[in-house]
Amino acid sequence: MTVTKEAFEEQMKLLKETGYRVITMDQLLEFLDFKGQIPKKSVVITIDDGWRPFYEIAFPILKRYGYPTTLFIYTDLITGSGKTLSWDLIQEMAREGLDIQGHTKSHRTLSAMDKKETFQAYFESIERELSESARIIKARTGKEIKYLAYPNGETNHLVIELVRKKGYAGAFTVKRGGIPLSSITTGSTDP
Repeated sequence: MTVTKEAFEEQMKLLKETGYRVITMDQLLEFLDFKGQIPKKSVVITIDDGWRPFYEIAFPILKRYGYPTTLFIYTDLITGSGKTLSWDLIQEMAREGLDIQGHTKSHRTLSAMDKKETFQAYFESIERELSESARIIKARTGKEIKYLAYPNGETNHLVIELVRKKGYAGAFTVKRGGIPLSSITTGSTDP
């Protein structure tokens, strides 16, 4: 979940030296929808949340290597404190090519109701988490949000359907595993 500056630099260098190609999230989704090809040994680089060390450490390294990257942010974290990114820094990085995408509004676990929450309140909360973060990011960056990183990698069937309903093109988890071919055909992709 975290890595030192030296280790991150070494990882990015290793990608280059071993012939990996860093592609964009859009290229990955076009490939999964059978609309495009990607080079052999392709990888996508994503980083979650919105902590300030991304700007200070990781972003300069990624720029030096010319690697496209997606930063999934949860909007409540973007306060500009000494530890978190500010909207000014996010806008600067977006102008320099960083892909900013959604990680919800508050980073709540989407797959579980709170103990005192009714189903109706849970449903409305999840809808707000998805809608508000996309609205805020678009208002601050001018870019449409197409992708979501599930907080803590957790999801369920209801959340997947709400993600679809809200118009996200894809959603991602930190859970390891393969993607069954039957789930990536056009029109039936599970976000």
